[in-house]
Amino acid sequence: MNGQTELKPYVIGLDLGGTNSIFGIVDIRGEIKATTAIKTQAYDNVEDYVKASLDALHIIIDQVGGIGTIKAMGIGAPNGNYYTGTIEFAPNLAWGHDSVIPLAKMFEEGLGIPVALTNDANAAAIGEMAYGVARGMKNFMVITLGTGVGSGIVVNGQVVYGSDGFAGELGHVIVDKNGRSCGCGRHGCLETYCSATGVARSAREFLEKTTTPSVLREMKPEDITSFEVSMAAEKGDKLALDVYEFTGRMLGEACANFAAFSSPEAFIFFGGLTKAGKLLMEPLKKAYEENVLKIYQNKAKFLLSALEGSSAAVLGASAVGWEL
Repeated sequence: MNGQTELKPYVIGLDLGGTNSIFGIVDIRGEIKATTAIKTQAYDNVEDYVKASLDALHIIIDQVGGIGTIKAMGIGAPNGNYYTGTIEFAPNLAWGHDSVIPLAKMFEEGLGIPVALTNDANAAAIGEMAYGVARGMKNFMVITLGTGVGSGIVVNGQVVYGSDGFAGELGHVIVDKNGRSCGCGRHGCLETYCSATGVARSAREFLEKTTTPSVLREMKPEDITSFEVSMAAEKGDKLALDVYEFTGRMLGEACANFAAFSSPEAFIFFGGLTKAGKLLMEPLKKAYEENVLKIYQNKAKFLLSALEGSSAAVLGASAVGWEL
């Protein structure tokens, strides 16, 4: 450990979500020493958001010995561009959906420390490499299964950012050109099938198109979420099991295509939908091996993130800060 790290033993990680912004002060071992949060959407403009963030941060910075102990800050954010430190046209941010926000620069000026920003899925990939199940790996993909589907791709030990900072949007690979409408404006994106909202959408379709008995029929269709589907599936509900079989198969087929790009050592799955465990993973692995090119068969590992809950995204963001 070098002298600078000894003098400045912490970084700040910010998981900037559409609903909440969670801040953590993290040491080199990946232990979160202090944490705080604000509501992302409680502010009409980014200036007010940054001011509220700085007010909340100063309290926890003081708890660890002041700004002199902080090396840098890392931010994981939707539509975050690592090259420019900007958030660009993020549809889920009230103050950021129609503009380019120089958020890294704003925090640098507010705190007086270096700040790096990347998208949330890339932050998850860096976090897995630094603290999680990808330690020691140089070629892997993290696929985030939440409200949407995101991905962070690591090749030869480096995150793939592409020419403009936006590489790795595997959730928007089209898996059915005549398929479901997507928030991106196109049809049949993987996200429309394999996200939490996609699972709920599949359940509603299955209820409408089949007569299979299911406890989900007792609910209003609009009230069905992926949580209800997984609860029903765990109890052996046939229709809910069929939904997860379908979802896992779609994701496995997509991963078989992704393998042709970078031949990853592992696919690491992160996010709320992974709580379904083997309900999702078994059909996924089966479909992958049935569809992947023969040269890739029986090579890739399929792993669930070992980083816990909301702290995982904070750790991922903090790992971006350590690279500065």
